[in-house]
Amino acid sequence: MTRLDFTQPPFDVLSSSERETIKKQTQIRYLAKNEALTAEDHNYFYVVLKGRIQQTLNGDELHDFAATNFSNDWFDARKQPTNDFGLMSDNEQTSSDPSPSIFQAQAQPQAQAHNTYSYHALEDSLLLQVDSEAIDKLSLQNRHIRKLLSGELAERMQAYSERSLNSTASHHPDHSLSSSMAGSQAESQQLMLQPVTAIRMLEVHTISETATLFEAAMTMTKAGLKHVLIKRSPTVERHPTRSHQSNLGILTDADICRAVSEQVDMSTTLCRDYAKFKLHTISHQQDISEALLTMIRYRVHRLPVLDENEEVIGVLGQSDLLAFLSHHSQLLSLQIEQANSIEGLKQPVESIGQYIRTQHNNGIKIGVISRIVQALNAHVFAKLWRLIVPDMVYENTCIIVMGSEGRGEQIMRTDQDNALIIRNGFSDPNLADYAQTFNQALADMGYPLCEGHIMMNNPLWRQPLNRFKSEVSTWFSQKEPEHAIWLSSLLDASYVCGDERLLEGLRKHLQVAHRSADPMFVRSFAQAALQFGEINQWWKKFVPLIGKPMPQDIDLKKAGIFPLVHGIRALALENDIFEATSTKARLQQLARLGVITHKRAETLNETLEFFMARRLDIALATDNKLAREVDPAMLSALERDLLKECLNVVKSFKNELRQRYQLDIA
Repeated sequence: MTRLDFTQPPFDVLSSSERETIKKQTQIRYLAKNEALTAEDHNYFYVVLKGRIQQTLNGDELHDFAATNFSNDWFDARKQPTNDFGLMSDNEQTSSDPSPSIFQAQAQPQAQAHNTYSYHALEDSLLLQVDSEAIDKLSLQNRHIRKLLSGELAERMQAYSERSLNSTASHHPDHSLSSSMAGSQAESQQLMLQPVTAIRMLEVHTISETATLFEAAMTMTKAGLKHVLIKRSPTVERHPTRSHQSNLGILTDADICRAVSEQVDMSTTLCRDYAKFKLHTISHQQDISEALLTMIRYRVHRLPVLDENEEVIGVLGQSDLLAFLSHHSQLLSLQIEQANSIEGLKQPVESIGQYIRTQHNNGIKIGVISRIVQALNAHVFAKLWRLIVPDMVYENTCIIVMGSEGRGEQIMRTDQDNALIIRNGFSDPNLADYAQTFNQALADMGYPLCEGHIMMNNPLWRQPLNRFKSEVSTWFSQKEPEHAIWLSSLLDASYVCGDERLLEGLRKHLQVAHRSADPMFVRSFAQAALQFGEINQWWKKFVPLIGKPMPQDIDLKKAGIFPLVHGIRALALENDIFEATSTKARLQQLARLGVITHKRAETLNETLEFFMARRLDIALATDNKLAREVDPAMLSALERDLLKECLNVVKSFKNELRQRYQLDIA
């Protein structure tokens, strides 16, 4: 190929006129093996049509840009090296400018002396050389191009998310764009045909038309509602035979505000003077599409729902209806709540998987999906425990989930990580059986048993609060490998059901035990983040690309997810951050405390979510819920470029940890 491929990013977002413009500003450039781009050549943007180009800095190999069977890499030769370090020293945390770090200060002298990348051909190569002014002009005109080519990783991630639906369709043939849209449309249609009672309705509170506005306001406040229904007696003048709707009205907070603005006496003015009567209602047998149509047609925000006797059984709010149609999560939550047996829980659990697939294919951010899934899973676990144990056990215990489930970063159903905290002094001879039933029931639903036995059917993870506290103190004082693993899990703990005060008590003890521990404990704890080697030169493994199977897969968990999660967990532990258990929340707290820059926190979070999204792609494409290895050769040029950059972010973060904690592991 000797021309620009407009089906590949970043040029697939160009309009026809923009394509014609860019065509006129390109030319073919040939580089023989070992030939380098000159200083003058650095003023251009390049697409690799054939061969491989290596990027170096001060003699260190950084990246390879190659043409593959699937897509062509690109690079902007004008790009200059930047320092990614974002952790700050104690001195800088108190300075007026929180952006530089001690690591940046150490790196600057060298960067200033040698601040230009070098590019040379590893084999005979053909490049498409694009005029830099043309690229700059396109960036000004087209925000998608501007974001895709931005030097800011967060912007590029955002651009990638915006086009993720098309990317998913093109890179996974079994989930094409048309099938994804068809699946989304099918689900929307299914939701539209659900009865209106599938949506959570607002409670019914009715008062007489002769009640005062003050009484109405008090009723609304007590009920926690923004409206109250108004009932008036039928009379001949009101034509009672026409419709009962003539006798039903509604008074909203907007009506109360209107009355206040008109300076009426709230204690004497009657509700009938401000209420709206002849309400539009809907039968409980009608479907959601009818409710939506009624709201749109009559421009109303609330619909009283009537039973077979035409009595009001609830009020359907517009916000609840739109949320239901947008997320489907309310339906799942309702199905979980209505399940009256363990067997009855299995269907909504399967629906959670379908929900994940639909939301991901529709381009919803992975962080949003994961948090909703965490809430739905917690609902499942809580309902299951309710079905298994008597009320006395439920009230005197607390179930927690840990690890990625506790952090809200688990998407597919992987190994269980849960524990049962028991109130001091409470006992039940059947607790072990209840715990075994709970873990096995979850396994039967598709949540695999934990290979490390971090589950409540293990006596270590089913203990009274005081014994748990004693165990935690031991984990801080000893240096057995499993102690760090167990502590890591507990630091991520999130409440599911039961008495939440038990978790709060354990979390407070974690803080006390940490403050009493050896100051060097965090150093050894953080070291685990470096246990997996660097893979920043993984691209060498898929050269030459001849279409044959090669051992080139990257373990996303080892290469990206674990180093980030555990390194940030260590920083949170060092800085007494215990309430925040998700990686994103920890980053926000660290930035707030001045330990890390806000920009760096955003970059680390975007990087983690990129790895999580790619892992979800693999799981959905292969139906392997434990899948975590990605083949770079199967990615688009844009995805490969983002993967390279995200791996570099991980590498720089690990270097920050090395320097902060003086770790010697390479």
